[in-house]
Amino acid sequence: MPAPPPPLNCPPGLEYLTQVDLILIHQKLELLEVLFNFETNNIYEIKNRFGQRIYFAAEDTDCCTRYCCGNCRPFTLRILDNGNQEVMTLKRPLRCDSCCFPCCLQEVEIQAPPGVPVGYVTQTWHPYLPKFTIQNGKREDILKITGPCCVCTCATDTNFEVKSLDEQVVVGRISKHWSGILREVFTDADYFGIQFPLDLDVKMKAVMIGACFLIDYMFFESTGRYNQRIGVW
Repeated sequence: MPAPPPPLNCPPGLEYLTQVDLILIHQKLELLEVLFNFETNNIYEIKNRFGQRIYFAAEDTDCCTRYCCGNCRPFTLRILDNGNQEVMTLKRPLRCDSCCFPCCLQEVEIQAPPGVPVGYVTQTWHPYLPKFTIQNGKREDILKITGPCCVCTCATDTNFEVKSLDEQVVVGRISKHWSGILREVFTDADYFGIQFPLDLDVKMKAVMIGACFLIDYMFFESTGRYNQRIGVW
């Protein structure tokens, strides 16, 4: 029997996303980071609710960029399926991370397949709240993301609500899960969950994955001996 045709307007390789309303992202623990505080390229597993891996994500940056720019670093993040085919590419340019410069805020471009932009996540300036706008490939605003005033992850989950453009309806959530005191203190390997409507456009599901990675780098990626997420050495 021939395989069923892919869903309409679904980028190749993202067909599985049309069937799910929850995915989990687990950053892999790197031994060099634990033992020697050596910042390596981030590697993630993207799983379904049953813990089965559906995609694999790998950062592509050089050592100098990781150490000079820290968590503000520009990156290319390649997302591959279980057949080792690249189905998505995330590109983050180098931008200032100071709230005093609202003209140069954080952004990530999501391509699916690689080379074809399907959406963007752009930081929206706010004096104390983490806020973002989800855009489609034509740079049209589709959804908003609002995080908590304090993104401290000490013994609790941190939720970023995905809302309609008027911010009156919550349509999804990106959650940073508390992973235990030892993992939080000694590593920057994080656990995330992304919830979205089952019938959400698959391209916007892909963009929400991009938003999760941008949030991870901005707020939960620690470099050096000081762990800024929970305020300990």
